[in-house]
Amino acid sequence: MNSNKIYPTYFAFGAILVYGTLYVLPGILGIGYAFTDWSAFSDELRFVGLDNLKLVFSFQENYLKFLGNTIVFTFVTTIAKNVFGLALAVLLTKKVIMRNFHRAVMYIPAVLSALIAGMIFKSIMNPEIGLLNSFLRLFGITGPRWLSDPKIAFGSVMGVDVWKGMGYIMTIFIAGITSISPTYYEAAAIDGASAWQKFCAITMPMLRPTITVTTVLNIIYGLKVFDIVYALTNGGPGFATEVLYTSIFKEFGFGRYAVGTTLSSIMFVVMVFVGYFIIRLMTRSEVSE
Repeated sequence: MNSNKIYPTYFAFGAILVYGTLYVLPGILGIGYAFTDWSAFSDELRFVGLDNLKLVFSFQENYLKFLGNTIVFTFVTTIAKNVFGLALAVLLTKKVIMRNFHRAVMYIPAVLSALIAGMIFKSIMNPEIGLLNSFLRLFGITGPRWLSDPKIAFGSVMGVDVWKGMGYIMTIFIAGITSISPTYYEAAAIDGASAWQKFCAITMPMLRPTITVTTVLNIIYGLKVFDIVYALTNGGPGFATEVLYTSIFKEFGFGRYAVGTTLSSIMFVVMVFVGYFIIRLMTRSEVSE
């Protein structure tokens, strides 16, 4: 046994067993079922080869559109949460009146259930009696149908998700900013650097590991998003806000288990590759630091 280890390796066996039983094994079984015609309409289970994969990647259905929506959701919300979270963190690490109160207020949405947040905003965005359009009518503006107009519904869903998640990202950035030694800023001030120059030359480079962490968290969340979309629109109107996991949920509801497991298996493989490259990126960043 390595004397430098605090705990022996076998301490991890329990966690590995639970993780393997609840996550890895179902993932492997799901990949196996993806090559069958498993459904609620037949008691027989037949091997169909790549038929389900061909269906998913064909243009007969809208699965490629759902994949595209998932990628767009991940890309937009990751950037927005990082930008707004960083802006709030920079602001709330300054000497602001009632700073801790403002931090708490910004963080509260992060602890709300996504389903609760979805129900709240579904009411707020109601086109007839919702708070948002009622406020706009005070200024003579006719508000749009936020969640039922195909042109803006997906943007509305992403906006709610950003509102909910940016407070959590803010707290991570606050921890990163407060860990930066004040001596760097003092030296820059002596050299006559402006606030923007300090931010670009000190804050951003020192926050690279933190940005990596927040990006990883947002990408993983975005790729498996389900609850906020389900609560707000359930993938509608039409398929405008449908993402892969809401589609998987519906496939199982329709009894098309093989297609559902095919979609979930695709996401399982994608998540494995994304996780691998993210870990490589994080390890490389740590080594370079």
